[in-house]
Amino acid sequence: MIPHRVGVWARRARIGAVTLTSTSASAKVQRLHAVLASTGGAVVAFSGGTDSALVAAVAARALGPRALAVTAVSPSLPPGELEEARRLARHAGIRHRSVRTLEVELEAYLANGADRCYHCKSELYGTLERVAVEEGLPVVVSGANLDDLGDYRPGLAAAGEHGVRHPLVEAGFTKAEVREAARELGLPSWDKPASACLSSRIAHGVRITVDELSRVGRAERALKELGFRQVRVRVHGDLVRVEVEAEDVARLAEPATRERALEVLKALGYRYVTLDLEGFRSGSMNPPGATAPPGDVPA
Repeated sequence: MIPHRVGVWARRARIGAVTLTSTSASAKVQRLHAVLASTGGAVVAFSGGTDSALVAAVAARALGPRALAVTAVSPSLPPGELEEARRLARHAGIRHRSVRTLEVELEAYLANGADRCYHCKSELYGTLERVAVEEGLPVVVSGANLDDLGDYRPGLAAAGEHGVRHPLVEAGFTKAEVREAARELGLPSWDKPASACLSSRIAHGVRITVDELSRVGRAERALKELGFRQVRVRVHGDLVRVEVEAEDVARLAEPATRERALEVLKALGYRYVTLDLEGFRSGSMNPPGATAPPGDVPA
């Protein structure tokens, strides 16, 4: 039974002065609240993206001080994301910590095979497990949603091995429903562009280096400073393939903007710069034909 005060919050689903008006969103937020309350305390794997921000905001209200958002810091974290995560945690009212993860010291990660994400997430969840023990919290939770189950996500296998729960999956949220709920709850990240670790910009089979991760991060930040919200700089040796949203392709191709982008990217040492006419698409560097292996689906 959900306590009366929790039930009232779940029905009104308020954060600040914003109230959920969508019946379906309100019902799913109520289910999410119940799932998180049932844990008795949780460490939220908190990237600062829309998914983990929704989990963190609801966890703060379901668990109070028994909820902790933790952001992993390593060379694979895009520039500016830690500061954004801190800001979002304050807005959500949840305790926040940052921890260093050491995936760049793992040979299996640096080799950049098709299972790279598995090794990265295994390092992440192992670190978060230790934080949970330090804090006396019983479980680690992620921001995975139902749509993630149909994508190529080796990291979900690592989550299963570490006993990580996926509250958005348990509450039945798709990505679109996460954004709807986050918008109506007044979370500033509700329409934040999708992000991913910087290693996802490097073609599988090409060895990852800290220097290359840093260079990609600087390249994307420079393009965002030109006014593009969603950017990927995909590295194929000394050639880079730039992805922006499809509606922004023509703007990036305009002479003045194109010249500025070329100047920035060539100054970083890239010999050839190409513009991907298909525009941004998540997972465009996934192995050909990759789908979610059966073992990736969490119980």
